[in-house]
Parts: sequence; C-alpha cells; structure tokens
Amino acid sequence: MTAKIVCRARNTRAGLLVGQAVAVLALCGATSVHATVTRGVTSTTDPHGTPAQLPMVQVNASLLDIPPFDIPAALSVATVAPADAGTPGVNLSETLVGIPGILARDRQNYAQDEQVSIRGFGARATFGVRSIRVFMDGIPATLPDGQGQVSQFNLDSADRVEVLRGPFSVLYGNAAGGVVQLWSADGTPTPQTTLGMDAGSYDTFRYSADTRGTIGAVDYNIAGSEFLSGGYRQHSRVRRESDNAKFGIDLGRQRKLTLVLNRLYQPHTQDPLGLTRAQVDADPRQATPVASLYDTRKSIRQNQLGAIYEQQTDNGDQWRLMGYYGRRSIVQYLSIPPGPQKNPLQSGGVVSPDTGYGGADLRWTHRGLLAGRSYELVVGASGDYQRQHRTGYENFIGSTLGVRGRLRRNEHDNVNDVAQYAQWYWYMARRWSLLLGLRHDRVRFAEHDFYITASNPDDSGHVTYSATTPVLGLQFRPSDNLRLYVSYGKGFETPSYNELGYRSDGQAGLAFNLRPARSRNLELGTKWRLGHGLEFDAAAFRADTSNELAVATNQNGRATYRNVGDARRQGVELSLAGELGHAWRIKAGFTHLQARFRSGFLTCTGTPCSATASTPVPAGSRIPGVPDNYGSLRLEHGDELGWREGLTLSGVGSVSVNDTDSQRAAGYGLVDADVSYGFALDASSTLQLSARVANLADRRYIGSVIVNGGNGRYFEPGPDRTYMLGARLTF
Repeated sequence: MTAKIVCRARNTRAGLLVGQAVAVLALCGATSVHATVTRGVTSTTDPHGTPAQLPMVQVNASLLDIPPFDIPAALSVATVAPADAGTPGVNLSETLVGIPGILARDRQNYAQDEQVSIRGFGARATFGVRSIRVFMDGIPATLPDGQGQVSQFNLDSADRVEVLRGPFSVLYGNAAGGVVQLWSADGTPTPQTTLGMDAGSYDTFRYSADTRGTIGAVDYNIAGSEFLSGGYRQHSRVRRESDNAKFGIDLGRQRKLTLVLNRLYQPHTQDPLGLTRAQVDADPRQATPVASLYDTRKSIRQNQLGAIYEQQTDNGDQWRLMGYYGRRSIVQYLSIPPGPQKNPLQSGGVVSPDTGYGGADLRWTHRGLLAGRSYELVVGASGDYQRQHRTGYENFIGSTLGVRGRLRRNEHDNVNDVAQYAQWYWYMARRWSLLLGLRHDRVRFAEHDFYITASNPDDSGHVTYSATTPVLGLQFRPSDNLRLYVSYGKGFETPSYNELGYRSDGQAGLAFNLRPARSRNLELGTKWRLGHGLEFDAAAFRADTSNELAVATNQNGRATYRNVGDARRQGVELSLAGELGHAWRIKAGFTHLQARFRSGFLTCTGTPCSATASTPVPAGSRIPGVPDNYGSLRLEHGDELGWREGLTLSGVGSVSVNDTDSQRAAGYGLVDADVSYGFALDASSTLQLSARVANLADRRYIGSVIVNGGNGRYFEPGPDRTYMLGARLTF
C-alpha cells in the first residue's frame, strides 16, 4: 500500500527540519538497497588511453558516450519499472524519488500539467514546464521558444529518466536550467506483453497495455494507456489518453534507424483554479466558484513523429541525424469576466493556439588520441521551428458564460532557432579528465497580426535573441571509487510565447520589451562508491542570473511577465542510492536551496493588480515558488516474484507565494507505503497484485502554488487519504 502521512510545518524553520529529517533518514538507513537511481561503470578508457568497455546502461544526457560516474556534472539516472507497486504510472514525479535538485509537484489539476523545477529554475511556471529542457527518446518535448511539457511522457514504455543539473545543462540551449530526458526501452528478444489496471479513490481508473519484442531486424515497444479521474477537488475531472511507439530497425553495415511516435489526447479536462487561504481552510476540496460559473476547462490534442538515423563508420566515427514533426492544439476556457473584455484591446477569455513544430539535428562524434590519451569530440548543428496560429474569443454569448463567443485575437506567432555546438572530453592524465563545451543559439520571434480594427491597431513585430554559452568541467580521480569535479558555464533563457503573449500594461500585442535572462553557473561535486551497488553523491552549486524573468500579474488564468534584475540560486545536493543487501534497496536525495532576488524592484499588490507597480520588493527577498529545503527517500524490499514492500518519505519546506512574501504555503512531510505480491502463472506468465494508501494521517497540505496568483488564489491543495488497487499481467 502507498500510505502518506502528512506532517504539517507551519513556518520556515519547521520546513527546514522536515527536509533535514529526510536527509538524516536517508543516511541512517544506509546499513544494509538495487537502486532505481542507476550509476554507470568507471570509465570508457583505462589510464593508458586504451578504449575500455562502455556501461551496460547507455546514458545520453551529456551528448557523450561517458558513464555518469565519469561526467563532471550532477547527472542522475532513474530506471522506470511499470510493474513497481509504488509507481502507478500517471505522473513523472513517481520516477524522481531520491533524485536531488529536481522538484515535481502534482497540482491535482491536469489542465495545467506538473510543476517541475530544477534548482529553483522553472518554479514560476503557471502551467507546463519552463526554464528546463525536456526530451523524449532524444527528441525535443520543449518547443523552440522554451515552453515544454511532461504530460506526453508514457511511463509504460519507459526504460529510464535522466536528470542533468548544473552548468552542462546550458549545452542544450535556450531555457536550459536543467535537462529531463525520458528514454523508452528497446524491444525484448522474446515478445512480452503487459496488461495493467488500477482503480482508486475519487473515481480514479487507469488502464494500460505494453507490448515489446523483436521481429527480424526490427525491435519494437508499443504502449497505450487511459487515465480517468473525478478529481480530488470539485470541477477537476480528467480523461487522458497516452500512446507511444518506438521501433528500432537494424539496417546493416553499422546503421540503425529509430522511429518514435507518440500521441496525447485530453478531450475535456476541468480546471478548478487556485484557492485563497480562507477557501483552503474552509474546504480544500472546493473549486473557486468562478470555475463552475465559466466552466473553466482545457482540451489538448498532440501527435508527434520522430526519426533518428545512426551510422558507424569503419574508423569508429559516428554520424547521427534526428528529425521530428508534431502538431499541438489547445482550447482553454478562462474565467475572465465580460466587463474587462469590453476593452477593445482585450484578447478574450478563450485561448486557442494551434501549433505545428519540428526540427532537425546533425551530430558527428569522433574518438581518437591526443598526447597518448583518449578523447571524444562531438560537433553538431540543429534547427527548430514553431508555427503557431493563436486565436482568442470571448467566453460568453449574451448572458451565457463559458462558451465560445466573438473573435478577439487572430495572429501567427512564429519561432526559429538555429544552433551550433561542440563538446570535447579528454583523459588528459591518469587521474584527470577535461570536458569543454560551446554552443551558439539564435532565436527569432515574429508576430503577424490579422485582427486589426479601428480601436485595435496592427501589433505585428519581431525580435531576435542570440547567445554563445561556453562550459568547462574538470574531474580528478583520487581512487577507482571516488571522483571530484568542478564545472562552470554560462546560460541564457528567452521569454516564451506564453510570456511574450500579454503585456503587463494591458495593451495589445506582444511584450517585445522583455529581455533574455542570462546566467553564470558554478558547481563543485563529488561521487563516491561506498561499496557494491551503493553510491553517495554531493554537489554545491551557485547560479547568478541577470534580467531575471518573473511573474508581473496573474489574473483570471492569464499571466504577464517582466524582468526584475539580478537573482541568485545556490545550495547543496546530497544523494544516496544502491543495494543495501538481502533484497533491500535505497534511493534518497536532499536539496538545500537559497533562491533570492539580488536586486530590489517594485511590484503591485492590488486585486486585480493594476499596471502601476508601487510596492517595493527589497533585495534579498525569496523567489516565490521555491522551497529552501526538499528531499525524498524510498526503501524497498523484495523482488518481482513474491512479496515486495516499499516505503517512501518526502518533504518540502515552506514556499513563498508572491514577490512580497506576504503569504506562504506551509512545509509538509509525506510518507507513502505500498505492498505487492507477484507469482508465476506458468513458465512465461506472471501476475502482480498491488495496493497503495496515500496520506494515512488524512492531514491537509498544499501540494503546489500559483506564483502571484490573482485575487489571492495562490494555493492548490493536495489530496487527503486515498487508496488504489492494481493488477498487472505479463505474458
């Protein structure tokens, strides 16, 4: 069973103690755990420069064929086991237990996707994923403007999730405060099919099917799932269909073609909106009344196709060509009243962007010797585009609310991103290695306005951002089981179209006055293998940002943004993962993070927020949405057959919800427990039955927050005690 005991922390100190408790339990439990967080082998070459065997698990987050243990960066790899009773396979956060630095907060609102941040980057996102690059099977799930999502991830077909943090993330370009990659498993030599069903509280059901195998020169992995829920809160019903297919085709002569297709369909997802503190205290399950009044909701349809061609040459070089195309359509009904829409410059209460996107990446990898020492060189170029037809409509007809009315916005929003990059990894001495990287990006935004009236002029325009981002890493190896490293890099982040889309002064057109944020990132770290299958990692980091992008206003489901000067995110990460022995496994991670504005600025505090900012936010104030401490730990015992028990502990410190820090969401601690039993039906078939209980103490807590939410509706409550039963048949 998955049982969650919620310990509510009512102030910053209590939140700190919760986070510290997670770390202490993680370290104290390391006495006797097959970690879901996987590490690579020691090296791709021996000390004399002779090529050695690559790790069994290929890790791609660094673009290089180097094990995580030998990369001078914070890189975690979490294996995904759909049959694990502790992971029902609905949210990405299920796979991230024990990984420090990253925080995925489930909103209990599937109209807005998970709230994902890495070292404080991305916490401002009101929906989707910002400031983090997201990939699926090496194909971007982040659009060229920097806006991404994780809802298209299908965990039934997944093999692992890679999380790259720190300076080397910048080599992925625009808005790379961190990198999250999900990789599908290859097809198995023997065909295998898994059917799953879960049922739980609040009319929650999940059905899944995955089949994988090999036919001749083709290996395949095809998965589909449907998730249905009435929702913990009122007006939060969801239906989500997710499909993913991966085909690996051996073309002979060291050539391979990989095809990846995925589909996401959410035809009608209700949006309960955020709650005020008084509403949370009265009834955390309620929806804001205007959510029902305007029937706030969202529908999503996305289809994507990607192809990767790999060619190994006779001299050991490798060519890789990737191309992809997708289309994403959204219709979202907001709670904007008819009154503000009388303004001829207002773009309406129904948002309907239809986006076609695609791109290509060509990469060459060369391995050789320099001064008798092995090196690996990667040189590549990429281009991505985004063609968005954005329309807006009134959300009323006469006195009828929550319906599509007159057209109020009609424009084409286009983005083109062209980049060149290179990485060079060199074992320059017996115990030393060097990793250098350089990337140049040029991102062009263009708006073509087709909604032109006498009172709404032509708002067409364009803006171009560019940056060159270098990175350097140095690693020292005192022994075979210990690595010490330092890395430094510069990054940049353009505003996305969602951030350019509305001006904070209330005027029509895009906010072309926004400037890209630029960062300087430093990291010191160590990786230590304590014994067979057990590893401890630690990293200290600092990221200084200029032209920090922040939420200016957030009213009726619509956010505007601004630049607020300098900011700093610094802290420490700790993780422990591996085998404890006798079928016991552990994975634990803890993060202490200080995210602060270093420049003072003015903000507005009215409800609704006016265009005039007059309330000072002093330098040193907390960046909202970012906790000072958070962590997670999982202990697990047993194997796939027979009894299997798991215990998961997670903690998050208190979170400021607005720039003035006038209100906070209290910190909390959660304990999950699960149990399953697997048995063989015959020589090739198994059945696993599982049970989970969430929030055993039935306590209240805030699962996520809406930064600078309008009308004081900052809070999205987490669920009370819930239950789920599951069954998976594999044959």
